[in-house]
Amino acid sequence: MSADKGNTDTVGMSFLDSTPRKAVTVYLPLVVFLIVLLFPFYWMAITSVKPDQELLSRTGNPFWVVGPTLEHFHKLLFETSFPAWMWNTVLVSVVATGFSLAASVLAAYAIERLRFRGSRHVGLAIFLAYLVPPSILFIPLANVVFKLGLFDTRWALILTYPTFLIPFCTWLLMGYFRSIPIELEECALIDGASRWQILVKIVLPLAVPGLISAGIFAFTLSWNEFIYALTFISSSEIKTLPVGVVTELVQGDVYQWGPLMAGALFGSLPVAFIYSFFVEYYVSGMTGSVKE
Repeated sequence: MSADKGNTDTVGMSFLDSTPRKAVTVYLPLVVFLIVLLFPFYWMAITSVKPDQELLSRTGNPFWVVGPTLEHFHKLLFETSFPAWMWNTVLVSVVATGFSLAASVLAAYAIERLRFRGSRHVGLAIFLAYLVPPSILFIPLANVVFKLGLFDTRWALILTYPTFLIPFCTWLLMGYFRSIPIELEECALIDGASRWQILVKIVLPLAVPGLISAGIFAFTLSWNEFIYALTFISSSEIKTLPVGVVTELVQGDVYQWGPLMAGALFGSLPVAFIYSFFVEYYVSGMTGSVKE
């Protein structure tokens, strides 16, 4: 029986040995995927270096640049508040991600390891809270922010972003904590370690891939968030990058496509770099979170 299964697996894998079949089943889908994935970056790059004459011209190849220029980057960096927008986005994203991870670690560990009555229902409720659309929550949150005197400040975003970051990060870390053997914690308890020592010295070092995965997810959502930043911020110098680029570089029906694409390119590169450096930890954290 096992020999027949081994022969079947060998025959199945030999299907990809021939070059034409491998090209059709492996390389062609990969090439199509890469083209679809990288084309937006390519379009942003060529649009950001195209002169206005080429951008508005109906002739010529739209997928190529004849006379590249850095005029749009100069206008974006020196004639707008782009550096302030970038700094605001980095500051808000990092601080909100730190707050969310700290709260999510404590919540996930309590739900998974302390085993209090109704812990499973609490975990489910936390995840269901993530499914509530931000477009519904921003109306009551706007009232809270205004009454606390935080309107048009960075704290308005730092304190509201965790409302949608903590639920998913908690659910993700719950799955990853579940994959860590509980026997390690039981041995530490026998040796006299406290719950806090177990969390800091045993659980967190083993959960680094899950923490990085949750951190990347939270940072990405904070970086790209638009609704709260548009609602709670009005001053140009306090706006975040997604809102500043859209609201300051579009006057009525006039779109400054060159600076817009340059800003979009600058705004997408940090997240792309983070994913490229930590992709292994991200995949490991996501796969560990779905283990039972």
